Formats: sequence, structure tokens, C-alpha cells
Amino acid sequence: MKMKVGVSHPTYRRWGSSRRGQRGGPGCGYGERVQEEPIDPFNTDPADPAGGLGDLAEDDEVDPLTDAERQDVLEDLSDLEIYQALLSPTGIRGLVIECEDCHEPHYFDWDLLRGNLRHLLTSGRPRVHEPAYDPDPDHYVTWEYARGYADGVHDTLAEGADDDS
Repeated sequence: MKMKVGVSHPTYRRWGSSRRGQRGGPGCGYGERVQEEPIDPFNTDPADPAGGLGDLAEDDEVDPLTDAERQDVLEDLSDLEIYQALLSPTGIRGLVIECEDCHEPHYFDWDLLRGNLRHLLTSGRPRVHEPAYDPDPDHYVTWEYARGYADGVHDTLAEGADDDS
């Protein structure tokens, strides 16, 4: 998504017309504009590593989630709440997922994973991701482990309720 260069927000426009003796905004002088986005260090570089990606605009047509896919994401969100409630007190910070694209484990905290799933529901596309910086694998479990843990807790509670009857 390309942002306009130049500033139209009233606060930024005031910087260019500062009073005598007062400094305007960063890098502002008379007649200069403030750039809203960082300068692309690879601008016009033929070896730009992101050159082949193209511009992904939010307006690009995306196939909406099917009813089955939408239901799967809603179930994942529901399961995630249960897993967090059961596993957070034991020191688990989130889930680890083997990335199908890069074949590396990605570590997601509970809130980040929840946000990614909600974004998928609303936009129909997953968020761009990067591996976490130096995560402690001991604080993350797989979906399968979390599901098995929840099933074990459920079965134990069900057996206890049957014994009380």
C-alpha cells in the first residue's frame, strides 16, 4: 500500500509556519514538507529484495473465506481461549506453529495469535509474519499438545463428576 508523500494533517501544516525564533517540526524549513513514511533504502536499486512482491493494496480482490473456512477460524478462536485459560497458569506463553512457507517454527503469544485469526476473519487473508526474536521454546506448545492437554483436563473433570454421582 502506497502512502502519499506530503502532509495534509493540520498539525503538520502548522510546523512549516513557525514563528520567528521557534523551530518548526523535524526537518521543516520554509516551504519544505514532512515525509510521513520512512525513505525506502532500496529505492531505484535493481537488487531490491522486495522488488518482485509488488504493491499489495488493501483494495485488491481477495477470495472471501468459505463458510467452512470461516467456521474453522471461529473454532480456532474458541479453542485458543480454552488453551490460554488452561496453559497460561503453567507458564505457557502461546503456541508454536510450523510454517508451511519457510518450514521454520513460528512462536505466537496468545494475543498475537488471536489478533491474526481475527484479521483473517475480517480481511480473508493472513497477516505477513516473521519468526519471533529469540523465543524460549520451553514457553510454547503446539496446537496438538494444547488440544491434548485440554482433552485430558476435560476427561479428568468428567471422570470426577461420574465418581461423585
